[in-house]
Amino acid sequence: MAVLTNLSNYKNLGLLIIRIGLGITFIHYGYPMLTGGVNNWKEVGYSTKYIGIHFLPVVWGFLAAVTETFGGFLLIIGLTFRPVCILLCLTLIIAAFTHLGKGEGFSGAVHAIEDALIFAGLLFVGPGKYSVDKK
Repeated sequence: MAVLTNLSNYKNLGLLIIRIGLGITFIHYGYPMLTGGVNNWKEVGYSTKYIGIHFLPVVWGFLAAVTETFGGFLLIIGLTFRPVCILLCLTLIIAAFTHLGKGEGFSGAVHAIEDALIFAGLLFVGPGKYSVDKK
């Protein structure tokens, strides 16, 4: 179809749509975590035990909440895009290990795995021209 072949001219618009959608999603997940306070951060931070980290759960939980909340905002505007993709990918890898460690299997971890793969791919693609980091 000739109409669909012209869509490749709008790659940057596609990247913007992806950035906005993912950014809103991660703000939605991260903000309640961030405002949940120390007990919530501690609970989230205990997820690092599934990758062998057993110290400072409050710090790790707070960092995960900050990464998801502010990382989502930075995704939307396209600022420090690649470092944010790395941090979100790492956060999601830990989330996937947490689901697997809790016995939820692949079906429990699939959302985190999918998002980690998206951020890994976006790391190579970049934010597109409709971003603060445009090149």
